[in-house]
Amino acid sequence: MTALAGTAPAVGPRARFGGLLAAEWIKLWSLRSTAWAYAVGALAMLGINVNASVADYNNWPEYSQGIKELFVPIWAMRDAFNLGASMVMMLAAGSIGALTIVGEYGTGQFRTTFAAVPARRSVVAAKLSVTTAVMLVYGTVVAFTSFGVTQAILSGRHVGMPLDYPGALRAVTASALLAPVSALVGMGLGAIVRHTATTIVTLTGVLLLLPSLLNEQNALSAAVEHALPQGAWQRLTEVGDSPVPVLYPASITGSWIVYAAWALVAAVVTVVAVDRRDL
Repeated sequence: MTALAGTAPAVGPRARFGGLLAAEWIKLWSLRSTAWAYAVGALAMLGINVNASVADYNNWPEYSQGIKELFVPIWAMRDAFNLGASMVMMLAAGSIGALTIVGEYGTGQFRTTFAAVPARRSVVAAKLSVTTAVMLVYGTVVAFTSFGVTQAILSGRHVGMPLDYPGALRAVTASALLAPVSALVGMGLGAIVRHTATTIVTLTGVLLLLPSLLNEQNALSAAVEHALPQGAWQRLTEVGDSPVPVLYPASITGSWIVYAAWALVAAVVTVVAVDRRDL
């Protein structure tokens, strides 16, 4: 039957955002590998941190008096959030975020989704919301668990740090937020690159390799390092005065801004890239 002259074609009801959130939730957990990725990543991070605290517990009698005096809060916090564990967090969360975008391009699922829901921005916004929320919970569980377990181990030597120690809660929060920030960066890169291997390589270069080439003894190098998620995380997890003089230290406020800027820009890039580019 043809439409009557002068009448608009029938249009189905728009999908509600709540329905889009539910759909993205189902997509995220539809693969068994998702749960395994979270579990393996969490165990790896906790294993690295616990191993560091156990090593300090065992080696405590052999430490010099100078190290013992500086152990709380500097070394105790480093045991709770080891740099190696943070790198695992960034890579794991960033890779999962990237795959939520790249995977749909690879399987052609985006075409099916947008055929059913032409509002691309709403679909991507729902995907961003679900991924961010899940990663926030994930990062929070891992960060607080790591802090609690490692400080319980160190308490056996009477050098464990309580959560209300000045700066401790900030460090735990920064470590928890590292997961959603990295996931959003992965989603942004995935929306631009659209190739799994290339996206992961680029993600590794930006989040992990580039910071290792920088230091805080040169103004330009320090500025670049402070503007990266890893540099911001390192500053936010510093508790107490560093025994090594730093010529160009980052500020706490500036580091929080770096976190927010990377998350916001990555989310905007994801929406714009998926909305404007052909599938």
